[in-house]
Amino acid sequence: MQHLCSHLDGLEEMTSADLRFSVELLIDTGRRPDEIAKLWLDCLERDQDGKPVLIYDNHKTNRKGRRLPIPEATAAVIVAQQERVRARYPDTPASQLRLFPSTSRNPAGNRPVSDDWITDRHRRWVTSLPDIHVPTMVQEGGTQVTKMLPFDKAKIFPYAYRHSYAQRHADAGVDVTVLKGLMDHRQITTTERYYRVGEHRRREAVERVVVMQFDRHGNRVWRQAKALLDSEHLRRAVGEVAVPYGGCSEPSNVAAGGQDCPLRFRCVGCGHFSTDISYLPDLEHYLADLLRHRERLAAALDADEWAKTEAVPSDEEIRRIRRLVDRMKGDLNDLSEEERAQIEEAIAIVRRGRGKIVGLGLPRVRQPLPDLRPERTA
Repeated sequence: MQHLCSHLDGLEEMTSADLRFSVELLIDTGRRPDEIAKLWLDCLERDQDGKPVLIYDNHKTNRKGRRLPIPEATAAVIVAQQERVRARYPDTPASQLRLFPSTSRNPAGNRPVSDDWITDRHRRWVTSLPDIHVPTMVQEGGTQVTKMLPFDKAKIFPYAYRHSYAQRHADAGVDVTVLKGLMDHRQITTTERYYRVGEHRRREAVERVVVMQFDRHGNRVWRQAKALLDSEHLRRAVGEVAVPYGGCSEPSNVAAGGQDCPLRFRCVGCGHFSTDISYLPDLEHYLADLLRHRERLAAALDADEWAKTEAVPSDEEIRRIRRLVDRMKGDLNDLSEEERAQIEEAIAIVRRGRGKIVGLGLPRVRQPLPDLRPERTA
Protein backbone atom coordinates (compact mmCIF):
# COMPACT_ATOMS: atom_id res chain seq x y z
CA MET A 1 0.00 0.00 0.00
CA GLN A 2 2.83 2.39 0.79
CA HIS A 3 4.25 1.67 -2.66
CA LEU A 4 1.00 2.82 -4.26
CA CYS A 5 0.77 5.90 -2.05
CA SER A 6 4.29 6.93 -3.04
CA HIS A 7 3.11 7.16 -6.67
CA LEU A 8 -0.01 9.27 -6.11
CA ASP A 9 1.69 12.33 -7.58
CA GLY A 10 2.18 10.36 -10.78
CA LEU A 11 -1.52 9.49 -10.78
CA GLU A 12 -2.41 13.19 -10.72
CA GLU A 13 0.04 13.96 -13.54
CA MET A 14 -1.28 11.07 -15.61
CA THR A 15 -4.99 11.77 -15.09
CA SER A 16 -6.32 14.59 -12.90
CA ALA A 17 -6.39 15.95 -9.37
CA ASP A 18 -9.98 14.72 -9.05
CA LEU A 19 -8.92 11.12 -9.58
CA ARG A 20 -5.92 11.45 -7.28
CA PHE A 21 -8.09 12.81 -4.44
CA SER A 22 -10.77 10.16 -5.01
CA VAL A 23 -8.17 7.40 -4.76
CA GLU A 24 -6.76 8.97 -1.59
CA LEU A 25 -10.23 8.88 -0.05
CA LEU A 26 -10.73 5.27 -1.14
CA ILE A 27 -7.49 4.31 0.61
CA ASP A 28 -8.06 6.40 3.72
CA THR A 29 -11.73 5.64 4.35
CA GLY A 30 -12.37 2.15 2.99
CA ARG A 31 -15.62 3.26 1.37
CA ARG A 32 -16.93 1.60 -1.76
CA PRO A 33 -16.07 3.29 -5.09
CA ASP A 34 -19.65 4.40 -5.73
CA GLU A 35 -19.86 5.89 -2.23
CA ILE A 36 -16.81 8.06 -2.90
CA ALA A 37 -17.89 8.94 -6.44
CA LYS A 38 -21.28 10.23 -5.23
CA LEU A 39 -20.12 12.26 -2.24
CA TRP A 40 -21.74 15.67 -1.87
CA LEU A 41 -19.53 18.73 -1.58
CA ASP A 42 -20.58 19.31 2.04
CA CYS A 43 -19.61 15.78 3.12
CA LEU A 44 -17.26 16.95 5.88
CA GLU A 45 -18.50 17.78 9.37
CA ARG A 46 -17.05 18.03 12.87
CA ASP A 47 -18.31 16.12 15.88
CA GLN A 48 -18.79 17.60 19.36
CA ASP A 49 -15.09 17.17 20.07
CA GLY A 50 -14.11 18.98 16.89
CA LYS A 51 -12.95 15.79 15.15
CA PRO A 52 -13.60 15.38 11.40
CA VAL A 53 -16.41 13.10 10.23
CA LEU A 54 -17.18 11.98 6.67
CA ILE A 55 -20.88 12.00 5.73
CA TYR A 56 -21.69 9.49 3.00
CA ASP A 57 -24.53 7.31 1.70
CA ASN A 58 -24.31 3.53 1.84
CA HIS A 59 -25.96 2.80 -1.51
CA LYS A 60 -25.58 -0.97 -1.19
CA THR A 61 -27.97 -1.14 1.77
CA ASN A 62 -29.78 2.14 1.05
CA ARG A 63 -28.67 3.78 4.29
CA LYS A 64 -28.26 7.52 3.98
CA GLY A 65 -26.20 9.95 5.98
CA ARG A 66 -23.69 7.49 7.42
CA ARG A 67 -20.96 9.02 9.59
CA LEU A 68 -17.33 7.86 9.53
CA PRO A 69 -14.58 9.29 11.79
CA ILE A 70 -11.57 10.24 9.69
CA PRO A 71 -8.05 11.58 10.39
CA GLU A 72 -7.20 15.24 9.97
CA ALA A 73 -4.99 14.40 6.98
CA THR A 74 -8.00 12.89 5.20
CA ALA A 75 -10.12 15.91 6.11
CA ALA A 76 -7.44 18.12 4.54
CA VAL A 77 -7.80 16.18 1.27
CA ILE A 78 -11.55 16.84 1.29
CA VAL A 79 -11.11 20.54 2.06
CA ALA A 80 -8.63 20.91 -0.82
CA GLN A 81 -11.08 19.24 -3.21
CA GLN A 82 -13.95 21.39 -1.94
CA GLU A 83 -11.96 24.53 -2.72
CA ARG A 84 -11.19 23.30 -6.23
CA VAL A 85 -14.84 22.51 -6.95
CA ARG A 86 -16.10 25.83 -5.56
CA ALA A 87 -13.64 27.66 -7.81
CA ARG A 88 -14.83 25.62 -10.80
CA TYR A 89 -18.56 26.20 -10.16
CA PRO A 90 -18.84 29.55 -8.35
CA ASP A 91 -22.50 30.12 -9.28
CA THR A 92 -23.89 26.78 -8.07
CA PRO A 93 -25.07 26.59 -4.44
CA ALA A 94 -22.75 24.42 -2.36
CA SER A 95 -25.65 22.20 -1.31
CA GLN A 96 -26.14 21.15 -4.95
CA LEU A 97 -22.52 20.41 -5.80
CA ARG A 98 -20.77 17.06 -5.80
CA LEU A 99 -17.30 16.59 -4.37
CA PHE A 100 -16.27 14.88 -7.60
CA PRO A 101 -18.44 16.40 -10.35
CA SER A 102 -18.35 14.94 -13.82
CA THR A 103 -16.48 17.07 -16.35
CA SER A 104 -18.72 15.93 -19.21
CA ARG A 105 -22.00 17.77 -19.91
CA ASN A 106 -22.22 18.98 -16.35
CA PRO A 107 -22.33 22.81 -16.40
CA ALA A 108 -23.76 23.12 -12.88
CA GLY A 109 -21.47 20.55 -11.22
CA ASN A 110 -24.36 18.61 -9.69
CA ARG A 111 -23.79 15.34 -11.54
CA PRO A 112 -21.11 13.07 -10.01
CA VAL A 113 -18.50 11.02 -11.77
CA SER A 114 -19.27 7.32 -12.08
CA ASP A 115 -17.41 4.61 -10.22
CA ASP A 116 -16.52 3.18 -13.66
CA TRP A 117 -14.77 6.48 -14.44
CA ILE A 118 -12.63 5.97 -11.34
CA THR A 119 -12.04 2.27 -12.01
CA ASP A 120 -10.98 2.64 -15.66
CA ARG A 121 -8.46 5.41 -15.03
CA HIS A 122 -7.20 3.72 -11.89
CA ARG A 123 -6.47 0.58 -13.92
CA ARG A 124 -4.38 2.52 -16.45
CA TRP A 125 -2.38 4.09 -13.61
CA VAL A 126 -1.73 0.77 -11.84
CA THR A 127 -0.64 -0.85 -15.10
CA SER A 128 1.91 1.93 -15.64
CA LEU A 129 3.52 1.49 -12.22
CA PRO A 130 6.81 -0.36 -11.72
CA ASP A 131 6.50 -3.89 -10.38
CA ILE A 132 5.75 -4.31 -6.68
CA HIS A 133 7.86 -7.17 -5.33
CA VAL A 134 6.40 -9.14 -2.43
CA PRO A 135 7.50 -12.33 -0.62
CA THR A 136 5.95 -15.31 -2.38
CA MET A 137 6.18 -19.02 -1.58
CA VAL A 138 7.38 -21.09 -4.57
CA GLN A 139 8.57 -24.64 -5.16
CA GLU A 140 12.30 -24.92 -5.77
CA GLY A 141 14.09 -28.25 -5.82
CA GLY A 142 11.15 -30.01 -4.22
CA THR A 143 10.97 -27.61 -1.26
CA GLN A 144 9.05 -24.42 -0.59
CA VAL A 145 11.13 -21.25 -0.52
CA THR A 146 10.28 -17.56 -0.37
CA LYS A 147 11.13 -15.36 -3.32
CA MET A 148 10.54 -11.67 -3.92
CA LEU A 149 8.26 -11.77 -6.97
CA PRO A 150 6.10 -9.14 -8.72
CA PHE A 151 2.64 -8.73 -7.21
CA ASP A 152 -0.27 -9.42 -9.56
CA LYS A 153 -1.48 -5.94 -10.53
CA ALA A 154 -4.87 -7.35 -11.48
CA LYS A 155 -5.53 -7.60 -7.74
CA ILE A 156 -5.13 -3.83 -7.30
CA PHE A 157 -8.50 -2.21 -7.99
CA PRO A 158 -10.59 0.45 -6.19
CA TYR A 159 -12.80 -1.94 -4.22
CA ALA A 160 -9.71 -3.72 -2.88
CA TYR A 161 -8.88 -0.61 -0.85
CA ARG A 162 -11.95 -1.36 1.25
CA HIS A 163 -10.56 -4.77 2.16
CA SER A 164 -7.16 -3.24 2.91
CA TYR A 165 -8.76 -0.65 5.20
CA ALA A 166 -10.59 -3.36 7.14
CA GLN A 167 -7.52 -5.59 7.35
CA ARG A 168 -5.33 -2.74 8.63
CA HIS A 169 -7.75 -2.12 11.48
CA ALA A 170 -8.16 -5.82 12.26
CA ASP A 171 -4.39 -6.32 12.31
CA ALA A 172 -4.02 -3.33 14.63
CA GLY A 173 -6.29 -4.97 17.20
CA VAL A 174 -9.39 -2.83 16.71
CA ASP A 175 -12.35 -4.55 18.39
CA VAL A 176 -14.56 -6.43 15.95
CA THR A 177 -17.68 -4.51 17.01
CA VAL A 178 -15.88 -1.22 16.39
CA LEU A 179 -14.71 -2.35 12.96
CA LYS A 180 -18.25 -3.49 12.17
CA GLY A 181 -19.39 0.09 12.73
CA LEU A 182 -16.53 1.55 10.71
CA MET A 183 -17.33 -0.75 7.79
CA ASP A 184 -21.09 -0.18 8.20
CA HIS A 185 -21.71 -3.92 8.05
CA ARG A 186 -25.15 -5.24 8.98
CA GLN A 187 -23.84 -8.62 10.15
CA ILE A 188 -20.82 -9.04 12.42
CA THR A 189 -19.97 -12.27 10.61
CA THR A 190 -19.04 -10.15 7.60
CA THR A 191 -16.54 -8.24 9.73
CA GLU A 192 -15.15 -11.31 11.47
CA ARG A 193 -13.62 -12.69 8.29
CA TYR A 194 -10.93 -10.02 8.50
CA TYR A 195 -9.83 -11.50 11.84
CA ARG A 196 -9.55 -15.03 10.55
CA VAL A 197 -6.22 -16.40 9.46
CA GLY A 198 -6.20 -19.81 7.83
CA GLU A 199 -4.66 -22.53 9.96
CA HIS A 200 -2.18 -23.39 7.22
CA ARG A 201 -0.92 -19.81 6.95
CA ARG A 202 -0.80 -19.46 10.73
CA ARG A 203 1.23 -22.64 11.14
CA GLU A 204 3.68 -21.46 8.49
CA ALA A 205 3.99 -18.10 10.21
CA VAL A 206 4.60 -19.69 13.61
CA GLU A 207 7.31 -21.89 12.14
CA ARG A 208 9.08 -18.85 10.71
CA VAL A 209 8.80 -16.74 13.85
CA VAL A 210 10.02 -19.34 16.36
CA VAL A 211 13.24 -19.69 14.40
CA MET A 212 14.05 -16.28 15.89
CA GLN A 213 13.38 -17.17 19.51
CA PHE A 214 15.29 -15.83 22.53
CA ASP A 215 15.65 -16.72 26.19
CA ARG A 216 15.48 -14.22 29.05
CA HIS A 217 19.19 -13.37 28.65
CA GLY A 218 18.77 -12.40 25.00
CA ASN A 219 20.47 -15.57 23.75
CA ARG A 220 19.15 -17.10 20.55
CA VAL A 221 17.27 -20.36 21.08
CA TRP A 222 17.88 -22.47 18.00
CA ARG A 223 15.02 -24.78 17.25
CA GLN A 224 13.85 -26.88 14.37
CA ALA A 225 10.45 -25.40 13.67
CA LYS A 226 9.35 -28.52 11.79
CA ALA A 227 9.67 -30.51 15.00
CA LEU A 228 7.12 -28.37 16.83
CA LEU A 229 4.22 -30.34 18.22
CA ASP A 230 0.69 -29.40 17.26
CA SER A 231 0.14 -28.15 20.80
CA GLU A 232 3.19 -25.94 20.43
CA HIS A 233 1.79 -24.43 17.24
CA LEU A 234 -1.50 -23.67 18.93
CA ARG A 235 0.11 -22.31 22.07
CA ARG A 236 2.37 -19.92 20.20
CA ALA A 237 -0.17 -18.83 17.59
CA VAL A 238 -3.22 -18.44 19.80
CA GLY A 239 -1.45 -17.41 23.01
CA GLU A 240 -3.23 -19.85 25.31
CA VAL A 241 -0.41 -19.68 27.86
CA ALA A 242 1.10 -16.43 26.67
CA VAL A 243 2.41 -13.80 29.03
CA PRO A 244 3.18 -10.18 28.17
CA TYR A 245 6.16 -9.80 25.84
CA GLY A 246 6.64 -13.55 25.36
CA GLY A 247 5.53 -16.99 26.45
CA CYS A 248 5.67 -19.13 29.57
CA SER A 249 6.77 -22.76 29.23
CA GLU A 250 5.17 -23.63 32.57
CA PRO A 251 1.36 -23.49 32.09
CA SER A 252 0.70 -23.70 35.85
CA ASN A 253 2.09 -20.18 36.14
CA VAL A 254 -0.91 -18.86 34.26
CA ALA A 255 -3.49 -21.50 35.18
CA ALA A 256 -5.16 -19.08 37.59
CA GLY A 257 -5.34 -16.20 35.17
CA GLY A 258 -1.73 -15.27 35.77
CA GLN A 259 -2.31 -14.36 39.40
CA ASP A 260 -0.12 -17.02 41.05
CA CYS A 261 3.30 -16.10 39.65
CA PRO A 262 5.77 -16.23 42.58
CA LEU A 263 8.05 -13.72 40.84
CA ARG A 264 5.26 -11.16 40.59
CA PHE A 265 5.46 -11.09 36.81
CA ARG A 266 9.19 -10.32 36.50
CA CYS A 267 9.11 -12.47 33.37
CA VAL A 268 12.57 -11.54 32.08
CA GLY A 269 14.07 -12.91 35.29
CA CYS A 270 12.33 -16.29 35.05
CA GLY A 271 13.75 -19.43 33.49
CA HIS A 272 10.32 -20.38 32.15
CA PHE A 273 10.17 -17.23 30.02
CA SER A 274 11.06 -17.03 26.35
CA THR A 275 10.14 -14.64 23.59
CA ASP A 276 10.41 -14.32 19.84
CA ILE A 277 10.69 -11.68 17.17
CA SER A 278 6.92 -11.15 16.98
CA TYR A 279 7.03 -9.51 20.43
CA LEU A 280 9.58 -6.87 19.42
CA PRO A 281 7.03 -3.98 19.30
CA ASP A 282 5.74 -4.95 22.76
CA LEU A 283 9.24 -5.15 24.22
CA GLU A 284 10.13 -1.74 22.78
CA HIS A 285 7.02 -0.18 24.29
CA TYR A 286 7.66 -1.90 27.62
CA LEU A 287 11.25 -0.62 27.72
CA ALA A 288 10.05 2.92 27.02
CA ASP A 289 7.43 2.54 29.76
CA LEU A 290 10.03 1.35 32.29
CA LEU A 291 12.28 4.32 31.52
CA ARG A 292 9.40 6.78 31.80
CA HIS A 293 8.28 5.21 35.08
CA ARG A 294 11.79 5.47 36.52
CA GLU A 295 11.99 9.16 35.62
CA ARG A 296 8.58 9.86 37.16
CA LEU A 297 9.57 8.16 40.41
CA ALA A 298 12.85 10.06 40.53
CA ALA A 299 10.90 13.32 40.30
CA ALA A 300 8.27 12.31 42.88
CA LEU A 301 8.33 14.65 45.89
CA ASP A 302 5.62 13.42 48.25
CA ALA A 303 6.71 9.81 48.68
CA ASP A 304 8.81 7.96 51.26
CA GLU A 305 12.18 6.76 50.07
CA TRP A 306 11.40 3.11 50.77
CA ALA A 307 8.24 3.32 48.66
CA LYS A 308 10.12 4.86 45.76
CA THR A 309 12.86 2.23 46.07
CA GLU A 310 10.33 -0.61 45.97
CA ALA A 311 8.47 0.88 43.01
CA VAL A 312 11.38 1.85 40.78
CA PRO A 313 12.16 -0.60 37.93
CA SER A 314 15.43 -2.40 38.54
CA ASP A 315 18.47 -1.61 36.44
CA GLU A 316 18.83 -5.32 35.69
CA GLU A 317 15.31 -5.59 34.28
CA ILE A 318 15.94 -2.57 32.06
CA ARG A 319 19.24 -4.07 30.90
CA ARG A 320 17.55 -7.39 30.11
CA ILE A 321 14.79 -5.78 28.08
CA ARG A 322 17.23 -3.52 26.25
CA ARG A 323 19.47 -6.49 25.45
CA LEU A 324 16.52 -8.44 24.06
CA VAL A 325 15.46 -5.51 21.88
CA ASP A 326 18.98 -4.88 20.60
CA ARG A 327 19.57 -8.56 19.85
CA MET A 328 16.29 -8.90 17.95
CA LYS A 329 16.98 -5.80 15.88
CA GLY A 330 20.52 -6.95 15.19
CA ASP A 331 19.39 -10.36 13.98
CA LEU A 332 16.75 -8.75 11.77
CA ASN A 333 19.37 -6.50 10.20
CA ASP A 334 21.53 -9.54 9.43
CA LEU A 335 18.82 -11.09 7.26
CA SER A 336 18.70 -10.79 3.51
CA GLU A 337 15.94 -8.73 1.93
CA GLU A 338 13.90 -11.83 1.11
CA GLU A 339 14.39 -13.35 4.58
CA ARG A 340 13.43 -10.11 6.28
CA ALA A 341 10.29 -9.75 4.15
CA GLN A 342 9.37 -13.33 4.99
CA ILE A 343 9.83 -12.78 8.73
CA GLU A 344 7.92 -9.48 8.71
CA GLU A 345 4.99 -11.12 6.93
CA ALA A 346 5.04 -13.97 9.46
CA ILE A 347 5.13 -11.50 12.36
CA ALA A 348 2.04 -9.74 11.04
CA ILE A 349 0.17 -13.04 10.75
CA VAL A 350 1.17 -14.27 14.21
CA ARG A 351 0.27 -10.98 15.88
CA ARG A 352 -3.05 -10.94 14.05
CA GLY A 353 -3.85 -14.49 15.08
CA ARG A 354 -2.60 -14.24 18.64
CA GLY A 355 -5.47 -14.76 21.01
CA LYS A 356 -6.20 -13.15 24.30
CA ILE A 357 -3.11 -12.73 26.44
CA VAL A 358 -3.48 -13.42 30.12
CA GLY A 359 -3.77 -10.14 31.98
CA LEU A 360 -0.95 -9.77 34.48
CA GLY A 361 -1.56 -6.18 35.48
CA LEU A 362 1.13 -4.96 33.09
CA PRO A 363 0.75 -2.41 30.29
CA ARG A 364 -1.07 -3.68 27.22
CA VAL A 365 0.18 -2.58 23.85
CA ARG A 366 -2.03 -2.45 20.78
CA GLN A 367 -0.44 -2.28 17.37
CA PRO A 368 -0.85 1.19 15.89
CA LEU A 369 -2.40 1.63 12.49
CA PRO A 370 0.36 1.78 9.90
CA ASP A 371 1.11 5.27 8.61
CA LEU A 372 0.76 4.83 4.87
CA ARG A 373 1.94 8.36 4.11
CA PRO A 374 4.14 9.72 6.91
CA GLU A 375 4.92 12.81 4.82
CA ARG A 376 1.40 14.16 5.40
CA THR A 377 1.35 16.53 8.37
CA ALA A 378 -2.32 17.60 8.48
